[in-house]
Amino acid sequence: MSVTEPITLTEIQAAQDRIQGSVLRTPLIRLPSDHHVGPEIYLKLENLQPIGSFKLRGAGNAMAMAPADTLRQGVYTASAGNMAQGVAWNARRLGIPCRLVVPDHAPKTKLDAIQRLGGEVIPVPFDDWWRVLVEHHYPGLEGLFIHPVSDPRVIAGNATIGLEIYEDLPDVDTVIAPYGGGGLACGIASALRALSPSTRVFACEVETAAPLAASLAAGSPQEIPYTASFVDGIGGRSVLHEMWPLAQALLAGSLVVSLSAVAAAIRTLAERCRIIAEGAGAASLAAATTALGGRLTATRKVVCVVSGGNIDAAKLACILRGATP
Repeated sequence: MSVTEPITLTEIQAAQDRIQGSVLRTPLIRLPSDHHVGPEIYLKLENLQPIGSFKLRGAGNAMAMAPADTLRQGVYTASAGNMAQGVAWNARRLGIPCRLVVPDHAPKTKLDAIQRLGGEVIPVPFDDWWRVLVEHHYPGLEGLFIHPVSDPRVIAGNATIGLEIYEDLPDVDTVIAPYGGGGLACGIASALRALSPSTRVFACEVETAAPLAASLAAGSPQEIPYTASFVDGIGGRSVLHEMWPLAQALLAGSLVVSLSAVAAAIRTLAERCRIIAEGAGAASLAAATTALGGRLTATRKVVCVVSGGNIDAAKLACILRGATP
C-alpha cells in the first residue's frame, strides 16, 4: 500500500479519532527569546511522546486500520530507530510479534528501546536497509510490512500533528518539519493545505544527506552522496520516487543546515527550554535560526516540529560540552 495523492482532511480527522488515547497530544510552546527581532518561534514537542518520537502516530493509525487476521501474523518495518519503536510499542500493546530491520549504524539508545519493547532487531548494512524502503519488502520476513514513510495510513497519522498545530496556533505562517522520507512533512502539509492554505510548510535536511534539496533544484528525484552522522533520523541517498509528487506539490522548499547548526540547536533546547532533542528533532530549530534568511520575510510565527528526542547520552554530553559529534 503506497500513497498516490495528498491525504484528505477527512482521512486525517479519522486518524486523529483512531489514535486518540494511545498518543499524547503534544504541547506547542514558544521558544524563549531575549530580543524581539524576527518571527516568534514555537516548538511542537513530539519528543514527549511515550516512545520519544512522532512515529507513534503513523504506526498506531496503520495498525489500527489493519484487519485482525493480518495482524495476528505479526508486523515489521524498516527504520533508523524511531518508527521501529512506534511499531514495537503498538505491537506490544496488541500482543503480536514484531520485527525491525535497522541500519547497522542505528544509535544504541534506539536499539535498546526497541528491545525493551519486545521487538526483534535485524541490523543490516545501510544499502540493504535503504533497499527495503524502496522495495517495500525484506526477504524472508512474514507478516504485515508497514512502510515508515509512504504508507498513506502512516502519513495520515503523522498529519494529525498538523491538525494540532492549527488548533493551537491558527495564524501560523510557517511550519518547519524534518525530512527523512517525507511522511512527516507531507502529512503536516496535507493537513494545513486544507485548513490554512496560506501557511507554508518547509522541509529541513542536514548537509550530509539532503536529497530533497538537490531534487527540488533539479526538478526531478536525484541520488546524492550520503554521509552518516549523529543526525541519524533524517537523510538518505535519494528521494523516494513515490513521495516525490507529494513533496514537490506540498512543500515550500527544503532548508539545509550544517551539523554544527544542529548541535547548537540541541544545546539551545537543552539549556534554554530543558528539552532533550535528537539531531533530527533539533534540525527544524536549526533551520529557523540559521537557514531561512530572506525566506522568512513577512513571517510572524514559525512552528518548528521537534520530531524526536532519542539521542545517545554520549553524543548529547559531547554536544553540551560545545562540540559536534
